[in-house]
Amino acid sequence: MSNQTHTSVGSFSLDLSSETRDADSVVFKVVSNAQARRERELVEEVVASLATAKSERRQQVAESLVRHLHAFVREVRLTREEWQTGIDLLAAVGNSSHDDPREELMLLSDALGVSTQVLLMNDATAGEATEATVPGCAPVADSPEISLGGALAPGATGEPCLIEGRVRDLEGSPVPGAEIEVWDYFADGSRGGQGDSDQIGSCGHMYADEHGDYQFWAMTPKAHPIPSAGPVGSILEALGRATMRAAHLNFKVSAPGHNTLVTQLFVDGCEYLGRDSAFSVQESLIKEFEVQLTGRTASDHRDLEAGAWRKARFDIVLAPSAEEVHPDSYVVAVPEAFHA
Repeated sequence: MSNQTHTSVGSFSLDLSSETRDADSVVFKVVSNAQARRERELVEEVVASLATAKSERRQQVAESLVRHLHAFVREVRLTREEWQTGIDLLAAVGNSSHDDPREELMLLSDALGVSTQVLLMNDATAGEATEATVPGCAPVADSPEISLGGALAPGATGEPCLIEGRVRDLEGSPVPGAEIEVWDYFADGSRGGQGDSDQIGSCGHMYADEHGDYQFWAMTPKAHPIPSAGPVGSILEALGRATMRAAHLNFKVSAPGHNTLVTQLFVDGCEYLGRDSAFSVQESLIKEFEVQLTGRTASDHRDLEAGAWRKARFDIVLAPSAEEVHPDSYVVAVPEAFHA
């Protein structure tokens, strides 16, 4: 087989590379011109039915979804059995989302990288603003307020770490009074604020001071598995995918006149940074958790017990509030080269 082979089958075009495909594993299914025409006509029939959508934006989104979905089905020549398997999996995901607070549908979106893709597109114009990430899980409602320099998880076990930083805007000015919500997982991977009431200590919120500064104590984050007992876990297992999230702390930062930021602070050196199950790790969000000398007095003048502790700085930049896209507008991506 040559290094690059280009093959047309029916209405489809396929590139085969010897570096990525074994020619013996490729099955070519000949599609007659009449069959290909019927398939195309069905797509256009479905698209035509969308002309009555109540806004141009809804029509645009639905039409693109139909065209891409049909293109996928036709490209892989989906069998009836595979189609039924897909239907069953989606039904199981939906049922799990209804019966279980872990929101299996969102977990599926995260595991396929769709959640991160949406964030990348919608935050592309934020300039130097701190990058957003998938929330992983929603912040805990009515989390306790902690004072600046206080402890996020006073009763938790693990390696203490001091997190500090400043909240500012794109002009470099501080954002005093910004609300900072933080939540974490325990060493065993369980989420703070869920289950037993004594776990509520691993989440909390605080307010930046007049300089935009904040500071709090937590436990050094550890990598943890996503909920894998449901259908999404079965899908990842079938694909040979890891179910681990890289070690991180969850942040939600809000202030009047600014976009609300949901992001994560990742621990430099974590073995799962390059294979996070939610594809959520951004280089700018990886920070060093510096090991401090045993027995030293922390910056809040609190004497730590014997044992190592860490310190990390996470400065946060908020973007100004964005205007909503008008529901009757088309949104089209224009490559930068068009403006050259």
